[in-house]
Amino acid sequence: MAESFDEECDYLFKAVLIGDSGVGKSNLLSRFAKDEFRLDSKPTIGVEFAYRNIKVADKLIKAQIWDTAGQERFRAITSSYYRGALGALLVYDITRRATFENVKKWVRELRQFGSADMVVILVGNKSDLSHSREVNEEEGKSLAEAEGLCFMETSALENKNVQESFLQMITKIHEITSQKSLEAKTFETSTTLGRGKEIISIDEVTATKQPSCCSS
Repeated sequence: MAESFDEECDYLFKAVLIGDSGVGKSNLLSRFAKDEFRLDSKPTIGVEFAYRNIKVADKLIKAQIWDTAGQERFRAITSSYYRGALGALLVYDITRRATFENVKKWVRELRQFGSADMVVILVGNKSDLSHSREVNEEEGKSLAEAEGLCFMETSALENKNVQESFLQMITKIHEITSQKSLEAKTFETSTTLGRGKEIISIDEVTATKQPSCCSS
């Protein structure tokens, strides 16, 4: 990619990729970070991550994306990696209904370990294998709506909607972060004017409203 790893950034956003093993999380990340796809991709052991710089409005954002192992035996390792994550791509395989049925389990885990205002995109991956589809797009949309998530179908192989899904998440995180920053400055100003001295008592991580789902 053309971006410099050391380029000065305005924000660093951490996000996680979650979902069952074999749904294509690693290839989605490879497409986003390096525009690569590997048919012989091996299961992720523990946690790996990649960076990419993204320009949103007039801000340069370094997206730090963590790829977590989907296998159950690694769950104890990866649960701590939700800490500090502002977004998540929750991935299932449209050709394996079991991975879709497990989405609710992943949502419960997100809500247990993640922040209340985390931006979550539900991703139905492998849309290029439509002839083997076991989960139709409407089912994905309905589940996302019921859980208050955003939704998109992708193909890491064909590079379809991969960039869009990550950018949608990063843009939404930026919107929430900017709003929290504005609210913090407003609170700080009103406190300073009201009491004649500066008192900073805002928690920019938790003092926010639950974000509404972004449109697909």
